[in-house]
Amino acid sequence: MRVLVIEDDATLGRALQELLTDQGYATDWLADGKRALNALANYSYDLLVLDLNLPLIDGLQVLTTLRAEGSEIPVLLLTARDGLEDRVAGLDAGADDYLTKPFELAELAARVRALARRHLGVARSLIEFCNLSFDTAHRECRVSGHRLALSVRELSVLEMLMLRAGKVVTKQQIVQGLSALDADFSENAVEVYIYRLRKRLEGKGVAIQTVRGFGYLLEAEAV
Repeated sequence: MRVLVIEDDATLGRALQELLTDQGYATDWLADGKRALNALANYSYDLLVLDLNLPLIDGLQVLTTLRAEGSEIPVLLLTARDGLEDRVAGLDAGADDYLTKPFELAELAARVRALARRHLGVARSLIEFCNLSFDTAHRECRVSGHRLALSVRELSVLEMLMLRAGKVVTKQQIVQGLSALDADFSENAVEVYIYRLRKRLEGKGVAIQTVRGFGYLLEAEAV
């Protein structure tokens, strides 16, 4: 899953980028509204963390522009403003949720997870398929109750496959979901992580099938 953070405070922006990256999201951070609109026009994102008080183009205008263009990307607003009118204006413009500064990073992470689940149509933080269970809140996967030792990237790829279990996930979808603007993540890297996951899942009741020319499919292992 790919997240864009738009925050002009460098310390907070970097902290949010690091926090969400550690949570398994490919996270980009930009510091002004003009660059944000350019990035949103050229790259695909799954969720936006948007500060209202931005230079060049403010956050409310960024949000208004996105919704006017038909974008349905989930948006979490950040604001240091105490006024009720600002929060109401943001929600009326199409924001899905908001946090007033200062806030706890753990709360922001929880709200991002909730918006991500809502966007993907997943009601709970637990994704289950066959004997696999993936806890999106604690970022861990278990097989028949036993924890799988997976890297952050392996967990992210497996999460994408489990969310779309029984359907093909293309290489490009995985690249877009896991690459940030400053990261070198290619289709070759996808193949590496798929190979590692297959080794981890051997004999666990599920299998990752290659659909040649399209991508990968998570399904129950043939008996």
